[in-house]
Amino acid sequence: MGCPDRIGAGPGARRRTCQGCDAGNTSTLTAAAQPNDGRSPRPAVIRRLRVAASTGAARVRAFVTWFNAVLGGQDYQRYVDHLQRNHPGCEIPSEREYWRRRHADADSNPQNRCC
Repeated sequence: MGCPDRIGAGPGARRRTCQGCDAGNTSTLTAAAQPNDGRSPRPAVIRRLRVAASTGAARVRAFVTWFNAVLGGQDYQRYVDHLQRNHPGCEIPSEREYWRRRHADADSNPQNRCC
C-alpha cells in the first residue's frame, strides 16, 4: 500500500518519517489529519456557537429566575393565588398595598433577619 503523499497538508504540516514504509522514505503528514470530504467546517463552527449561545442564555435565565426568587418577585402573585384559592370572598389588595403591608409587618415584627 504505500505512504500517502500529503494528508491535510497546509501551512502547519510537519515532515516525519512514515512508520510503515522504508526508513528513508519521508512524506508530509499533519498532526491532525482529517479527511477532506468537500464540506466546509464553517457549519460545524456555527452550530457550536449556537449551542454555546443557547447554553449561555439558559444560564442567564436561570440566574435571573434565582435572583428574582431571592428578592421576592413572585410573592405578590403567590399571595393573590392563595387568596383566590383559600379565601374567595376576600378583597385582593393592589400590588402596592401588598408590599406596603408586607414591609410594615416586617418592620413591626422582626424575626430572622440580620437588621
